[in-house]
Amino acid sequence: MGFTEAVRTCLTNYATFSGRARRPEYWWFFLFVVLGGMVASLIDGALFGFGTEDAPETQVFGPLWSLAMFLPLLAAGWRRMHDTGRAGWYLLIPMLISFAVLFLLGFEMAAFLAAGGPETIGPGLGAGLALVALLTVAQIVASLLILWWLTRPTQKGRNAFGPEPPVRPRGGARA
Repeated sequence: MGFTEAVRTCLTNYATFSGRARRPEYWWFFLFVVLGGMVASLIDGALFGFGTEDAPETQVFGPLWSLAMFLPLLAAGWRRMHDTGRAGWYLLIPMLISFAVLFLLGFEMAAFLAAGGPETIGPGLGAGLALVALLTVAQIVASLLILWWLTRPTQKGRNAFGPEPPVRPRGGARA
């Protein structure tokens, strides 16, 4: 499967979370999303300026691109995880850990401000910050594990998520 066919397939299956996706389908689409984000950022910079210390950069097209591509990229990753024999929801683990870290940081910041500043840091605040550090390490490890799983070869034959996707030759020709 080539670049064009992978992009067409992933955009056609915009919100399809069932089935399987081979490595080329996912990684070509991933490249498309990254390149599209770069182009959108350049368009933002050309139209609105790149920003300075005094005036922050205005971004319109970059966030719109990210929002438009979030669901198809998640669906392609979900199907890619299925292709390796793993549940698609594993993709959400790093994101859920990130939400937990942000929640705890907000909670710790509120406790810090309520305590009156650095001279009144108690053991509870220190334990909370240690938990944030531990969750941050867990988030990094989980992200690397997901990345490794996304690079694994196709599970041969039928698995719990469906039949093995057909191999398509490069250049978009169908076998």
